[in-house]
Amino acid sequence: MRAGKMAPAGGLARGPWLPLAVLALLARAALALTERYPALSLLQQERHRQRHGPAGEWAEQYSAECDSSFLHFHESDCDIGGSSSCESMLSLNTEKILSQAKLLAEQKRFPFATDNDNTNEELAIAYVLIGNGLYDEAIRHFSTMLQEEPELVSAIYGRGIAYGKKGLHDMKNAELALFELSRVISLEPDHPEVFEQRAEILSPLGRISEALSDLTKAIQLQPSARLYRHRGTLYFISEDYATAHEDFQHSLELNKNQPIAMLYKGLTFFHRGLLKEAIESFKEALKQKADFIDAYKSLGQAYRELGNFDAATENFQKALLLNQNHVQTLQLKGMMLYHHGSLDEALKNFKRCLQLEPYNEVCQYMKGLSHVAMGQFYEGIKAQTKVMLNDPLPGQKASPEYLKVKYLREYSRYLHAHLDTPLTEYNTDTDLPGNFKDHWAKNLPFLIENYEEQPGLQPHIKDVLFQNFESYKPDVQELICVADHLGSMMQYETPGFLPNKRIHRAMGLATLEVMQAVQRTWGNSKVRMNGKTRLMQWRDMFDIAVKWRRIADPDQPVLWLDQMPARSLSRGFNNHINLIRGQVINMRYLEYFEKILHFIKDRILVYHGANNPKGLLEVREALEKVHKVEDLLPIMKFNSKTRDGFTVNTKVPSLKDQGKEYDGFTITITGDKVGNILFSVETQTTEERTQLYHAEIDALYKDLTAKGKILILSAELGEVDAVCNLILSLVYYFYNLMPLSRGSSVIAYSVIMGALMASGKEVSGKIPKGKASIKIPKYTSSLVDFEAMTAPGSEAFSKIARSWMNLKSISPSYKSLPSVSETFPTLRTMIEVLNTDSSHCLKKTIVVV
Repeated sequence: MRAGKMAPAGGLARGPWLPLAVLALLARAALALTERYPALSLLQQERHRQRHGPAGEWAEQYSAECDSSFLHFHESDCDIGGSSSCESMLSLNTEKILSQAKLLAEQKRFPFATDNDNTNEELAIAYVLIGNGLYDEAIRHFSTMLQEEPELVSAIYGRGIAYGKKGLHDMKNAELALFELSRVISLEPDHPEVFEQRAEILSPLGRISEALSDLTKAIQLQPSARLYRHRGTLYFISEDYATAHEDFQHSLELNKNQPIAMLYKGLTFFHRGLLKEAIESFKEALKQKADFIDAYKSLGQAYRELGNFDAATENFQKALLLNQNHVQTLQLKGMMLYHHGSLDEALKNFKRCLQLEPYNEVCQYMKGLSHVAMGQFYEGIKAQTKVMLNDPLPGQKASPEYLKVKYLREYSRYLHAHLDTPLTEYNTDTDLPGNFKDHWAKNLPFLIENYEEQPGLQPHIKDVLFQNFESYKPDVQELICVADHLGSMMQYETPGFLPNKRIHRAMGLATLEVMQAVQRTWGNSKVRMNGKTRLMQWRDMFDIAVKWRRIADPDQPVLWLDQMPARSLSRGFNNHINLIRGQVINMRYLEYFEKILHFIKDRILVYHGANNPKGLLEVREALEKVHKVEDLLPIMKFNSKTRDGFTVNTKVPSLKDQGKEYDGFTITITGDKVGNILFSVETQTTEERTQLYHAEIDALYKDLTAKGKILILSAELGEVDAVCNLILSLVYYFYNLMPLSRGSSVIAYSVIMGALMASGKEVSGKIPKGKASIKIPKYTSSLVDFEAMTAPGSEAFSKIARSWMNLKSISPSYKSLPSVSETFPTLRTMIEVLNTDSSHCLKKTIVVV
């Protein structure tokens, strides 16, 4: 039996042809139908279930676009906008169900219609029952028909659909649905819709490769926009974004008016780091569907990743104007506001999110984090505890929030206990247990043997209260405004770095405190650190910046790696950055790819010159054709040792011992084809490597202190220049050592700025955006840490850094600013000043200074 074209179900008029048994069945069915069943495909349900899964937390599932091939028996895509073909066949009226079935039978608008009118009438009743969500009744009706005619394809097909619609959470339903659809394929192998239906059963079961195979077969039989879109979605879930992009493109070529396909095309760009292309696709989706909430939300997230706070805010707001209860938008907007340093506003979004979705782990975690960051520890720990109680089910993967929350709770308790202890009298790195720090920094599950919890909150220690900006004395207000300005100078103008005004203020204050501490040291004054009074060492200088960076965002473990347990350090503590993983490009470091590639090519030539001199010419010719990382794959096959990948180590020349070199960072490339590449860099901080770098930094700091003391007495130009070079050289080795678990880059830059100010020089130039200019024609990158890591030596780094810093003589008015360490001597006072709004800081305040 051959089916005609599959078409949407319509209404029926009752005829005299129904037996009493069927009338009774329909009466029972009508009574059982107590709620409306949305016409969502299983693929849609799976995308909803996976919204925090591999496709990304904000990659939304298909909207209810009424494109389910389970309920709408047609080959062409139904249009968005509510055409009659997309309406669900739902009714409590037995008479109407019968009339629908009659019309359906007369027009043969159901799968695999036969040439027998009576058979078609009985089949139509069962299909109308499916359309009304009465799956058990439909299965019984199909089964009765199959007892009389075991190979009635339409009944087998319909029963398979009904089993699938009953719910795949019951594996018995899934197995029966797959069995029935496979029978149909064996009887009628040339119908694409059956392969598509089977794919929709397979994909929620995690059998993605089988589902892809079925969709490919369906496309071979009869390509359609819907089939390409479905297959593209499965490739997207599998994180094969390039292939998914091709399918969405094919789908749009067949039917260009598909906002969902356009949205997903944009998401394939987004997940590959191609943010500008993603934004264009999201905007195109909005041209097709002006009230498309998911497109506005996605556009907001793309702008957030670009670092464009205003554009991101505008698009999140547009999504919320369309639906103020859109949970994902509230969650994403809240997270953006948190990472922008607008904690109060972020908290409002997380609270609203939890009103709508009380068990949302992300919003619950971020609510707790926001409270703690603002010093509201009682509310913060209450929210954290709710996340801790949400244990994953057996076999279920724990969420990132669940994995992090116990570390945050323990750290929150520690911070609360030390709110009013002078910062000079304790040391976080030595106070926190070694295994706790090690696991936290490595983001491991909280499985620490014999761990003794931090004491609970002490009632006599009150939470941090809001401090009004106007309540500070005028000189402290000026200090805060100057800090905001200095902190903004550290902002990377590169995709992936969202401006964070809280971090700006913290690191601006760190810069001023470093300046004041270094000036005192050069004047032979001692400092109070970790409960001891002594001359300041280089680590103390960095520790000033570390304490401010820590308190600005308590979510991130900013810890000295050499203070980790000896066992962890002996194995090496890796700072790892993926530049390319599979198809995902890290946009932050894109401008360094060419520089790293040149270095790799040089090292390959050196390697083959030593190990394969006969093949050197062939390798050299092949390298001339290498213009991007993927081009290295054929080169790797030239040697058996590099066939599966290779590593290249950078070297850092010593200033202390001429001719000596230290290990820099390791570049790794593995993979066998485009789209399956890992291109990464990492620094391995071992005890031996740390000691070598420390010796270098110690020597430079000793020299810097000596020259700084001379500078205090004699402000000769040559001395100032020498001091500037020593500061930059010292920080060059700090960057290459990467001695902190997080935050090394901004911490080091605040030390550079503060120490330079102590020498009488102020940084007036911002870190460049990374594009060549007239002033800096050779400058092509914008990340200070990567500048240091890829520079051939400290002199080269100093030259590059000074080219954009535009150093000028410091204003004498800096001397009149109050002492940062005395003004903010405790965690409480630090949190208060970071919470304080200073939006009315005037530009003239900064200019005066």
